[in-house]
Amino acid sequence: MAAIEKGDEVTWNSHGGTAEGTVEREITEDTEAGGRTVRAGKDDPQYLVRSEKTGGTAVHRPTALTKKE
Repeated sequence: MAAIEKGDEVTWNSHGGTAEGTVEREITEDTEAGGRTVRAGKDDPQYLVRSEKTGGTAVHRPTALTKKE
C-alpha cells in the first residue's frame, strides 16, 4: 500500500456509503481533531481528512483510507 500524504485524495466507508475527501494532515501524537480526542503516535499515525461532500473533517487510521487513482 502506498503511503498516504497531505493533499492525497482518498475514499473511506461512512454511515451513508463511500465518502471522498482530501488528507489535510498526518497526526502523530495525541491531540484534539475532527471533534474528538485522537490517540496517535509516530508508529500509529492517523489522518485528518476533509469531506468533499460536506466540508466537515474526520480522523481515520490509514487502514480505513484508500487513495483515489
